[in-house]
Amino acid sequence: MRKKEAHILIVDDDEDILFSARVWLKKFFTEVSCLSQPKNILKFLSEQQVDAVLLDMNFRKGFENGQDGLYWMQEIKALEPQLPIILMTAYGEVELAVEALKNGASDFILKPWNNEKLYASVNLAVDISRKNKKLNQWENVSIKTNQYQLETQSPAMQEVMDQISRVSATDANVLLLGENGTGKYVLAEHIHELSERKNQPFVHIDLGSLSENLFESELFGYKKGAFTDAHQDYAGKIENAENGTVFLDEIGNLPLHLQTKLLSLIQNRKLSRIGESKERLLDVRFIFATNENLKKAVAENRFRKDLYYRINTVELNIPSLRERIEDISTLADYFLEKYKQKYHKPDLVLNENLISELIHYSWPGNIRELDHCIERSVILSNEKNLKLLMPQDEESENTIVNLNIEEMEEILIKKALKKHRGNISLAAEDLGLSRAALYRRMEKFDL
Repeated sequence: MRKKEAHILIVDDDEDILFSARVWLKKFFTEVSCLSQPKNILKFLSEQQVDAVLLDMNFRKGFENGQDGLYWMQEIKALEPQLPIILMTAYGEVELAVEALKNGASDFILKPWNNEKLYASVNLAVDISRKNKKLNQWENVSIKTNQYQLETQSPAMQEVMDQISRVSATDANVLLLGENGTGKYVLAEHIHELSERKNQPFVHIDLGSLSENLFESELFGYKKGAFTDAHQDYAGKIENAENGTVFLDEIGNLPLHLQTKLLSLIQNRKLSRIGESKERLLDVRFIFATNENLKKAVAENRFRKDLYYRINTVELNIPSLRERIEDISTLADYFLEKYKQKYHKPDLVLNENLISELIHYSWPGNIRELDHCIERSVILSNEKNLKLLMPQDEESENTIVNLNIEEMEEILIKKALKKHRGNISLAAEDLGLSRAALYRRMEKFDL
């Protein structure tokens, strides 16, 4: 029989009990540890990940009332509230067993035990532990409520979808490249739904919106007391994705010193919460996305070469909407039906003239911009006729109102910073300036 992946801790002051229990349980579980001194329990649990504890109830000679076991059970529960604990004693009193179960024990075993009963009790405790962990994993994980339009008539997009169908069944790292609004999130979720992990968590982490100060605590979690506001243990977003998929979006925005931490995580598939020394093994699949040119970023030493080669086992380039005009009509119809239902305007239709107008627009914001355009049009149209409100080709801030050099310089700096989401290096490069020169101008214009 194949051993179950689980770590069992046995605590008893009798070395013979420890030996016999360990030998028997080692037949069924991958790791069995023993402690003869209960004072070492908390240190052990803070350093090791355990699935179930077998705990003796009497450690002091002359004391046979089971209070030692109840005390240490409460100490363990304070550290690991959901860890199953099986209490053991040679003194079988019904009242003691009832008190133990009321105080949170998962089961009560009498010595000498029946081996089959011992295995059944521990095996059930492990199953309970896994269910508890699964419930914790699903906390803070968004429930998927959107269904997306994935049909395509575009040869470029059909090739991408074909590649996705082949890579989804594997656990290979996937890097999705494409402009903002091309649907990288949707495709990452689609890869997850086609994989064997589809019934497990899909966790989206937008690295572009995550401050450097919160990077480690949000991704890796922390132990109670690790810092001032750490009032309880917190499982990070990556730990919440156990057995599922982690989608790391905007990975091109990650600073170099944080790229090192991410590389270690991806390579070793282990993480430690802030403030604790024990390592937790991870079983997750990684998908990455960015609108950055990572090869250029590597050449400019803004992105680690070893991280780039680690994340792009399979690299998929998502075409922009202007490169797949065959799909504009289908996507527009999909968004129209979605917003007709949402805003209770069932009679609106897209005629050929409106579709032609959609096709001849460049869509710099891609599918996201088309989505917003159709929603805005539905909202502001009457009940019968759809009035298509197309985006303006240029934003008002781009319009030249005079030829004052300083005013135009400020407008261009704002535009570059907005385009590159505050990335000083990229904005400076776009403007043909050094970083220092751009900083001086930002200070001049109080930006």
